[in-house]
Amino acid sequence: MAVENPKDWKTYDQFAYGIDTNRLPASDALAGASHTVTFEDGRVLTLGFAKGKVIWSDGGASAEDACEVVEVAPSTYFVEIIFASRPTEAETIVINTVSRRALSIYSVVRDKDVSVGEPQVAQVFRAGIVGDISVPPTGPVPAETRDLIGLRAHFTYSPNHVYEHTYLSSQRYCWQCLVGVQRGHGDVDLTTTYKFDEDQYVFTFREFKIAVASTFFYNFKDMRSTGKFLGITGDGRIQNSPAGAFIRKASTTFYLPGQDPV
Repeated sequence: MAVENPKDWKTYDQFAYGIDTNRLPASDALAGASHTVTFEDGRVLTLGFAKGKVIWSDGGASAEDACEVVEVAPSTYFVEIIFASRPTEAETIVINTVSRRALSIYSVVRDKDVSVGEPQVAQVFRAGIVGDISVPPTGPVPAETRDLIGLRAHFTYSPNHVYEHTYLSSQRYCWQCLVGVQRGHGDVDLTTTYKFDEDQYVFTFREFKIAVASTFFYNFKDMRSTGKFLGITGDGRIQNSPAGAFIRKASTTFYLPGQDPV
């Protein structure tokens, strides 16, 4: 028997409205530039940027699609590609044009019968190198991290969107709404977190109760969060929504040796 959501549980589009109020502005810094990203699994993606769009080539496929670029740290860009021909899929790529490191997060809205017992929106992660792979990049390789475990932080997306996150383990986090239409609601969902560079993290989560997943870049030096949601609205549409917040660290839990979470 299907498990019903709690009373008055909000749909994706109901809570997402206005959640981009405190988002960093889009940037034209990459317009006119072309970059090739070679990923650790052998995938090669070529990106030719223009204002508000990108011409991409991926193996035998290529197209021109809508694209938003946000500079989230010096020489570091949050690139969101929205595929017109694949509305159930979207790709987020974080690129540093100086260190030449990259991380792709590919989000896919799956059929319900494929995702039984799992979040309906899945994510695939690939680290990569920008440009000539024969020239070694600098900086750390983007990799999964446990750095956020124990942190409790508050995210102000707008005057009407304030959320508290508690990072429970390397696999799960807890959220609750402090201000907004979801006030009083909260849950524990699946997460994956990558460290991109010093004080820079890519945090993702996949919800169980509704079909939505998210990708965020955390810049703890500037205390800003920049991201997106991909999911299914209350009336069954696929929607890719931008989001962004000011971050405030609230507290940290420290664990005894041998008692730390997974």
